[in-house]
Amino acid sequence: MSILDHPNERSLHNTPVPRTGGIAIVLAVAMVLAGGYLSGQISSHIGWLAVAALLVASVSLVDDLRGLALRYRLIVHLVAATLLSYTGLHVAGEVWPGGLPAWPWWVSRFLAVLVIVWMINLYNFMDGMDGFAGGMAVIGFGALGVQGWLVGANEYALVNLVIVAATGGFLVFNFPPARIFMGDTGSATLGLLAATMALWGARDDVLPLWTSLLIFSPFIVDATVTLIRRILRGERFWQAHKTHYYQRLVQMGWGHRKTVLAEYVLMAGCAVSAVFAVSLMPVMQWGIIIFWVLVYAVLMVWVDRLWLRHIQADC
Repeated sequence: MSILDHPNERSLHNTPVPRTGGIAIVLAVAMVLAGGYLSGQISSHIGWLAVAALLVASVSLVDDLRGLALRYRLIVHLVAATLLSYTGLHVAGEVWPGGLPAWPWWVSRFLAVLVIVWMINLYNFMDGMDGFAGGMAVIGFGALGVQGWLVGANEYALVNLVIVAATGGFLVFNFPPARIFMGDTGSATLGLLAATMALWGARDDVLPLWTSLLIFSPFIVDATVTLIRRILRGERFWQAHKTHYYQRLVQMGWGHRKTVLAEYVLMAGCAVSAVFAVSLMPVMQWGIIIFWVLVYAVLMVWVDRLWLRHIQADC
């Protein structure tokens, strides 16, 4: 067993780094939420979230320490996601501005399971650069917490801000050059929490699901587009790699610090526009969505061209 992250095909670091930061994040969140429950500030239904998070954190810790086959991790992810979906989390018709036609309850629950499992894994995929996953957590959950506070959803705001505080403490030691990584224990659990907070916010009318997706879109877009491109190229998409857009920027000489700071700007822009969009009319919300679609399209084309020049220069 090892608590060190040794460089592999996916890594952007060259020397082993401890990957136990996720344990501290999970314990910090768990202790504060337990204290909130005992003091009456947090309701008992948070216990189901705690159970699901414990399942994901536990299987991820085993994977960090000794390695675990993907199928076993996915089984636990599905169990945790199914548990949360049957406690009331679902994907309703108002996924986009103006809403969509209602669909059967089982479709709503099934979509929730898919969202949770995908967020668990994409957050793990994107945890490959110093300060990246921690920064996304601070900005993303911070935006959710602010929106909760603005609409008077105090419990929702509190849970999100607890996650921000726990991850912010870790980020101090993970900002480039990182002295510790969060490992799968941290990244997978944060992915579960991101999906849960997004679905919880939509269910309780704190903010529509699409705004939460926009907040976490720097991770969602990169991970999803990269996965689709690898599948279309016939690659073994489940294996470690270094073809994410942020990884290519680092490899082209931007380095961890410059790349992560640029990503922070992107994250902050998405977060601010998402919170601002909640109170707008649907037509204006669609304008914000179209704007970010164009931004991402331009950014991906730009990075692809830089990467092509980089490859040609090395030939």
